[in-house]
Amino acid sequence: MKFAIRALAFSATLLFAAQAFAQGAGPGGWPNKPVKIIVPFAPGGPTDTAARLISQKMSENLKQQFYIENQAGAGGNLGMGNAAKAAPDGYTILFVSSSFVVNPSLYDRVPYDPYKDFTPLTVAATAANVLLVNPAVLPVNTPKELADLIKANPGKYTFASAGTGTTPHLSGELFKLTYKLDTVHVPFGGAGPAIQSIVAGHTPLAFTSLPPAVPFIKDGTLRALAVANKTRVKVLPDVPTLAEAGIPDQEADTFQAVLVPAGVPKDISNFIYQEVVKATKSPEVTAKMDQLGLEIICNTPEEFARQIKFEIDKWGKVIHDAGIKVQ
Repeated sequence: MKFAIRALAFSATLLFAAQAFAQGAGPGGWPNKPVKIIVPFAPGGPTDTAARLISQKMSENLKQQFYIENQAGAGGNLGMGNAAKAAPDGYTILFVSSSFVVNPSLYDRVPYDPYKDFTPLTVAATAANVLLVNPAVLPVNTPKELADLIKANPGKYTFASAGTGTTPHLSGELFKLTYKLDTVHVPFGGAGPAIQSIVAGHTPLAFTSLPPAVPFIKDGTLRALAVANKTRVKVLPDVPTLAEAGIPDQEADTFQAVLVPAGVPKDISNFIYQEVVKATKSPEVTAKMDQLGLEIICNTPEEFARQIKFEIDKWGKVIHDAGIKVQ
């Protein structure tokens, strides 16, 4: 009899645990079904990579599937617009890059309002932008030496970036405006092709996000003159910041950030924020991001909201002053 009672109690405990997992650990049993994470870019880029690292850890932690849906197109506008129209139930999460704050100024119209359509949660990580040269083509060691060389040879040199309106491109335009340089931008369809171009010497310099450039910098194929970051980056501790190189107010990175559609209940959005931070700061994810040259940030929703306003204003001015526009 005692054995039967114990067996019954044990079975009840297992049933309760199974129901708890099915219902989810969050408010109101969230998540009790798979959660979609929209990445508005193709697979394989830094935003997609960061989103997958974090989503896998959240799936482990919450015993529920968090899956990536890549919705590439229109510089990220397609996926961001679809996320803006998603049901505010916590089952759609948006994982974006800095295009979220650049596109409202870059395009005549975007299918989302960056202030009204989303609740910002956190910038999970950032990838610093870096100023690169091919040392076999441009034997310079500092940004000032590069600027002097371009000034002495107006119109001779071109610079590569991952594409028109990306923050590396805008970093290049900011550099041009600061020194009043005559150099032509050559946009590529991603950081990979831009890196290939500078390695081959077709474009002797480039502004790009750091992760895909790291192996070429470490083997000496490319030279990093400076990072457009507030502080030096862990993966390249000997490379100065632009400010250290004598060019202040040029900070520009590519953030990897998380938002949910406006209207998601506050308790659920807060829980998602906490779980994103927990996953991002886990030893496994931290180690992988360090290897990729991604710096973990995990700021608060309030800090991220202020950053959105600041960066929209900042990049809007650069885009206006440089006369950049995508129809």
